[in-house]
Amino acid sequence: MPDRLPVKKTYKLFIGGAFPRSESGRTYEAEGQNVARASRKDVRDAVRAARAAFPKWAGMTAYNRGQVLYRLAEMIEARAAEFAEYCSGRDEVERTIDRVVWYAGWTDKLAQVLGSSNPVAGPYFNFTVPEPTGVVATLAPDEPALLGIVTRIVPALTGGNAVVAVASEAHPLAGIELAEALATSDVPGGVANILTGYRGELAPWLAAHMDVNAIDVGAANGDAPDLERAAAANVKRVVHGHADTQSPWEVAAFLELKTVWHPVGQ
Repeated sequence: MPDRLPVKKTYKLFIGGAFPRSESGRTYEAEGQNVARASRKDVRDAVRAARAAFPKWAGMTAYNRGQVLYRLAEMIEARAAEFAEYCSGRDEVERTIDRVVWYAGWTDKLAQVLGSSNPVAGPYFNFTVPEPTGVVATLAPDEPALLGIVTRIVPALTGGNAVVAVASEAHPLAGIELAEALATSDVPGGVANILTGYRGELAPWLAAHMDVNAIDVGAANGDAPDLERAAAANVKRVVHGHADTQSPWEVAAFLELKTVWHPVGQ
């Protein structure tokens, strides 16, 4: 039997549930591979996909979102060996899986923990309920490669937001592998979008984008002040997330608290 040429992997973007090349055709070298270098138009396409997907994701029951995130954990578990090649090893992969499962369990508990029934002086009920902010942009940290990007994406998804994430510039392959797990999970296309490229090039466009409701600049390094100024144009929420934090308050950072009044007896 003649020798065959192996089919080499092409590292692309993840936008709207599909894997397009950058519209510019540019690539850059990272981790020994040629990785797609996203452009400003790719940012716009990813935000547009997130906005279109947001109503369906936010409109799911919290319990259903938890099931979908648990399915994502199953997909990472099934590809554990591949994921271990793109991060520090199997221990990081297992911590990542456990983190996704942990947040999946929080989806239907946020209303009880963050919401409240408020006392008022009158014949009314007054309730405070958490709602998703909308489209969230996040910058993945360089380390830990896999756990870091999952730690910044999953809390926003847990609360019902849609996400546009910029993968680590130095270690993007973990983010691309995560995109493949997302594509084979039940997360609707467009709810999570992952771009690869130069953080310093992509982050300002996300910070200034008028249809992005929040941006996580925890991995922006020294560029955070400039991104905060750009985000102020549409009063965008700015979050300083951490690379390895697990807390319901990480979800709360991407939620709005809505207060509703209702007459007693009606």
